[in-house]
Amino acid sequence: MSSTFDVRIWGISPYKGAKKTTYKVRWSVAGRTFRKTFGTKALAEGFRAELINAQRKGERFDTDAGLPESQLREQSSRLTWYQHATEFIDMKWKSLEGGSRRTLAESLATITCGLVDAPDGFAEPQTLFRALVHWAFNKPARTSGPPPEKFEAAIAWIERHSIRLGTLANPKVARHAYDCTHHAADGTPLKQSTATNKRRALSGAINYAIELGHLDHDPLRKISIPKQRRVVTVDRRVVVNPDQARALLHAVASLGEAGRRLVAFFATIYYAGLRPGEVVALRREDLHLPETGWGELRFYESSPYSGSAWTDNGEAQPRKALKHRADGECRIVPAHPELVAHLRKHLDTYGTTPDGRLFVNGKGNPITYGSYGAIWERAREVALTETQAASQLAGRPYDLRHAAVSTWLNAGVGAPQVAEWAGHSVEILLSTYAKCIDGQDEQARQRIERALGPTVDEEPPTR
Repeated sequence: MSSTFDVRIWGISPYKGAKKTTYKVRWSVAGRTFRKTFGTKALAEGFRAELINAQRKGERFDTDAGLPESQLREQSSRLTWYQHATEFIDMKWKSLEGGSRRTLAESLATITCGLVDAPDGFAEPQTLFRALVHWAFNKPARTSGPPPEKFEAAIAWIERHSIRLGTLANPKVARHAYDCTHHAADGTPLKQSTATNKRRALSGAINYAIELGHLDHDPLRKISIPKQRRVVTVDRRVVVNPDQARALLHAVASLGEAGRRLVAFFATIYYAGLRPGEVVALRREDLHLPETGWGELRFYESSPYSGSAWTDNGEAQPRKALKHRADGECRIVPAHPELVAHLRKHLDTYGTTPDGRLFVNGKGNPITYGSYGAIWERAREVALTETQAASQLAGRPYDLRHAAVSTWLNAGVGAPQVAEWAGHSVEILLSTYAKCIDGQDEQARQRIERALGPTVDEEPPTR
């Protein structure tokens, strides 16, 4: 931040409105004009007097805020974590996509629920969490008016009990803030990937506080934090083999009309290794589907679900460039003959929307994770054994993508080619997806046995 002695302060300007008169204080700092309006003349005079006193004392004025440094320090000392967190997400809002906005809001909400001066916290932690996510840390919702009635008590409580931002300089408070990134609002331990997002949000908010002059340093650097081991490999327990994948697709088809509409959707994830958002964005023009043999998918966009509350245009699944690709750059993936058959059947049965999209619900609206996730859970119960259904095997539709990439690698396809199909760098591919599919261990043992030859019972001859 920069500061200056170049300050001019004008008189108070009254404004007579239809219902009441307000009073405006106007001043300039380094040629930049600032204004502040008050409801009474006394308040306006008091504020103007503070500016004049600071100027007479030879204080420097901040060129961005327009205030004397003493006022900025006083404001910083009163600023709460909650207030700063709302300013931080407002600053980040424009540069983030819908899904990233929601993730940041959820991370800040988790941390904010913990950074309070009440040992027992709010009586209904989940209500507080939802109030923060869906109102306080959702810029359009907060700026459009007061919180909904169901969130009023929670917001009023956090405004009273959020800790002062400056107390983060205390190592004990910094340690508590760090610990808040490991547990949900109700105390449930978080997965490592989720905790990582929370820590990034905490670090980002702290760096912004330093940028604004509210903190002198990063307090997390003064506490002992264990080095995080980044887990990037796919858990092999989630990966299905081809027989299991086909059984799951068959089970989806058995679940009525809603299931039949999604067979080709899940088949595309499995046989082509696409992300669900990429499948949602597929159009008829992206497909080459011959009557026999291999086809090809050539696609340019993805439609990941973020929710209408987090996008600028109100769309729940806005179209965007492919992950790790520039706008307009396409990715080409081969379509196995079985996938070609699934897609041709889907087109023959359901056709497309007017703009060429393949996968919509019965009302013509884009399919959401909630709808296809529920079908997938039912299909697992039908296709898998009781033990498998209770395990992590194919726990999410996304796990079909892991199975596809693992199958390509185990089939001997070169890593650069698989990386191109999957939309990854070779480095990320090998560190993340190079896992054997379910049941591959036994095949590997058999290959080793064949290489070693038959077992010899008798003792080897001695010399």
